[in-house]
Amino acid sequence: MSADNPGIISRFFGGIWRGYKVFRSIFWNVLFILLIIFLIVAFTSDKGGVEVPNRSALVLNLNGVLVEEQRFVDPFTTIINDSVGGQQEPAEILVTDVVKVIQHAATDQRIQSIVLDVSGLRGGSLDKLHAIGQALDEFKAQDKPIYTRGAFYSQNQYYLASYANEIHLDPMGAVILEGYGTFPMFYKSALEKLKINTHVFRVGTYKSAVEPFLRDDMSEEVKEVNLVWLQDLWSSYKASVGERRGFSVDTFIETYDAFYQQLVDAEGDMAQIALNTGMVDALTTQNEFRQMMIEHVGQNEQHTYNHVSFDDYRSLIIPKTQFDNPLTDKVAVVVARGMIIDGSAKAGTIGGDSTAAMLRRARHDDKVKAVVLRIDSGGGSAFASEIIGREITALREAGKPVIASMGAVAASGGYWIAAPANEIWASPTTITGSIGIFGLFHTLEDSFNALGLNVDGVGTTELAGLSGGLPLFKGLAAREKDIFQLMIERGYTEFLTMVANNRDMTIAEVDEVAQGRVFTGERALEYGLVDQLGGYDDAIAAAADLAGLTNYDVKVIGHQLSSFEQMIVDIFGGAANSGWLPQGMISPERAALNRVTKQLRHDFVTLSQFNDPQGMYAFCLVCMID
Repeated sequence: MSADNPGIISRFFGGIWRGYKVFRSIFWNVLFILLIIFLIVAFTSDKGGVEVPNRSALVLNLNGVLVEEQRFVDPFTTIINDSVGGQQEPAEILVTDVVKVIQHAATDQRIQSIVLDVSGLRGGSLDKLHAIGQALDEFKAQDKPIYTRGAFYSQNQYYLASYANEIHLDPMGAVILEGYGTFPMFYKSALEKLKINTHVFRVGTYKSAVEPFLRDDMSEEVKEVNLVWLQDLWSSYKASVGERRGFSVDTFIETYDAFYQQLVDAEGDMAQIALNTGMVDALTTQNEFRQMMIEHVGQNEQHTYNHVSFDDYRSLIIPKTQFDNPLTDKVAVVVARGMIIDGSAKAGTIGGDSTAAMLRRARHDDKVKAVVLRIDSGGGSAFASEIIGREITALREAGKPVIASMGAVAASGGYWIAAPANEIWASPTTITGSIGIFGLFHTLEDSFNALGLNVDGVGTTELAGLSGGLPLFKGLAAREKDIFQLMIERGYTEFLTMVANNRDMTIAEVDEVAQGRVFTGERALEYGLVDQLGGYDDAIAAAADLAGLTNYDVKVIGHQLSSFEQMIVDIFGGAANSGWLPQGMISPERAALNRVTKQLRHDFVTLSQFNDPQGMYAFCLVCMID
């Protein structure tokens, strides 16, 4: 293409511009049409037509991951992700919704039984499964049976299934109970190949969050401490399931030799192993189970048993907008779920400013007499954790007691925000502790040199360019490293001092159980890091008791959405429930690959969220378990 022929050049770039405008027009028109479809679906979906037969089974089909708080999902991002074939995140199910549904069904004369369908359950910590299990026990106490049937039961699925009166398994199915493990990915050699230099500043012998960037394997010290709390979880799982199913903990298969021998005895039949060991009560096909339920609750026009699904029944008993009686005293609940970051964040992430604002709303609400901070977090920004902690102290100074209620995880920064509370309540299987601080920086000076790129210049002081990220390109000098290490050590001292002051311990006593060690809730109670063992409802009752309340309502103080955001969530939520939004499916062949990509995504998303203004983090990486 010659510069002597500007007409050709003009037409070439003009064609590119016209093509871009056509693409842009098509994209926005398609997006507009999709929005209109979702609007129509949302406004024509009529849950008022749901009917519950007089003799009916509640099908508790839990599809997704059990959570304390549903994350905020931008629907437009979801549409674009789906359109390009992106991997969908699993749906999220509020534990409180499941409990409310079961409790209501227990007193509903139309509901004769529950059919527990856990095939779509994608995840849930032991404390969440136990909370649902307690509600299932209350249901059974009304002389209403619970049945469950599945083709395969994973570990979490089976834990919940063990609450049923009868567990049915497909004749070609299996029960897979693996135990617990933590297997993070290690990046040291990969970073070296990319010529990326890692600079770590930490305090705490067992503070393992930075090990994946410093080693290619887990250190023996970290393996030792991790194995303690993992064995605590596994022992709790076996004891709980064994008690409900009426068999010894020795029934669980824990070695390949034992697994092989069981297979030999059952002639390779996994379903028969489950029946032989008492893991299940019967091997039934779908038709056999359906006929059994027809005999129990009757048949409907679709030639199956009378039933109502979890989503439909929930829509009848849980209104979208909860009525707030302005005359009654309140115990406020603030949920802190996810990574702790500096600033504000949407639901599913803990923003220092946004979570502090929710606590402040509780402090300035005259009808709120006590607060429960429900924590499910492995930590994050030390600065943001301190901002939240100050608001908890302000609540106490205002005469409003605070109970920190630990869910699945309340470690590192999650423990930091719990410590200032009047009392700390944990589940026996809560993962907590990990009291330690670290700083993590990656610099690219060697990568730049390999590419022939250089950064250079002058400044009026040695500090010039520090806040602009100059060390990323130039590396860290020896004195810079000394400065960061001193800051980290100061942060650790502040962490220890804060815990000591709030837990009536000396700094030396806190340090003895700190150093980044991780504990289960039951063991943390022995070391004085928590006050009581109990769940969500126990914490609410304790908060009410501290405030001297006998007649009160529970008020959840959540993230505030703008009017437009709330409208979009309502529209797209209705579309998703109506089946218009595509639902992600996963094949067994992709499970292992998805696990790797999920961990890679988690690790690097976590790094991208590290935004503490001083670069100090109280975060527990190994608190993710398999």
